Amino acid sequence: MINGERITKSTVRWGMVGGGKGSQIGYVHRSAALRDRYFDLVAGAFDLNAERGRDFGAELGLDPARCYADYRAMFTSESAREDGIRAVSIATPNNTHYEISRAALEAGIHVICEKPLTFTTAEAEELQALAEARGLIIGVTYGYSGHQMIEEAARLVASGALGEIRLVNLQFAHGFHNEPVELANPAAKWRVDPRFAGPSYVLGDLATHPLYISEVICPDLKIRRLLCARQSFVASRAPLEDNAITLMEYEGGAFGTLWTSAVNAGSMHGQKIRIVGSKASVEWWDEHPNQLRFEVQGEPARILDRGMGYLHPSSLIDDRIGAGHPEGLFESWANLYYRFALAIEAHDAGKPEQIKDLRYPGAKAGVEGVRWVENCVRSADLGGVWVDYQ
Repeated sequence: MINGERITKSTVRWGMVGGGKGSQIGYVHRSAALRDRYFDLVAGAFDLNAERGRDFGAELGLDPARCYADYRAMFTSESAREDGIRAVSIATPNNTHYEISRAALEAGIHVICEKPLTFTTAEAEELQALAEARGLIIGVTYGYSGHQMIEEAARLVASGALGEIRLVNLQFAHGFHNEPVELANPAAKWRVDPRFAGPSYVLGDLATHPLYISEVICPDLKIRRLLCARQSFVASRAPLEDNAITLMEYEGGAFGTLWTSAVNAGSMHGQKIRIVGSKASVEWWDEHPNQLRFEVQGEPARILDRGMGYLHPSSLIDDRIGAGHPEGLFESWANLYYRFALAIEAHDAGKPEQIKDLRYPGAKAGVEGVRWVENCVRSADLGGVWVDYQ
């Protein structure tokens, strides 16, 4: 259980690119990174408008001299300081992730990036190789994967309690963009513009979250081929989709589905993961993240609660308060950030083997998320046909 005791030797000097005034996700990053005192925000390039970014940084308590006009100036200046940043979080539109991440790695700075990591698998693999060559980490903020009951689901699968895995049923289908909200909302506008969002909207923005969680729960499943059909129900979003259905065949015979939508009218969030085995099933819903539904064939369904002694010990490690008290998104992100801090410390010490069993969404997760989107787009653009997974 997390009780505030330090588990790293030092605090990571940390900067941000993006995440400025009015950015919801920027606040989530800061709340998560600063919660356990493993990171210290000392610099930022928060806004395309340099004056506005400097003013925002000052409001956060930063030295105005370390609130930079752009990321290039920040990386150049900070990498020359003895007390310069060791890590940077990138909370900018998708089209900038590759360029900023590469510049940070070349400056010797660890990267924590919003997904998708890049537009193409080749770019993502390039960043992965660069990080490995420089002894740096890449973290990708699949923030929902820090919820404790994801670990319990993974332990149940690993123990054989579900039997042979047969079905992986995933969805992330909310209704908040069932109309063209981007006409009045700048934060939504770039997400439906291929110049900024890349080759997909909901596939890259939403679907990769439950996809990564399914990989955590069922790490041995490998996609053999998939079929994707995507639609633009708000016509002005074409060629980007606001709804998609993906079917996946796994090596070994398991089958998966992933419904992704921003036009599921009436749905608040709609992210659910259900893993079906030959003996039992588990289901997790992010609107009720402290519970995991465990259903054994022929027995009453069980609702497993976060923080309870009947859970696997590894499922209790990230609890911040006793059972019965709800934990949520900020705690989940904070669980990722302390793992990023542990990974940074191990790599800076030249001892990455110390964290070989540490689970966090790293460069490989970033690469695989981009690879999956590329395969989905390829299938959809061919008319919704089965394609071998490349």
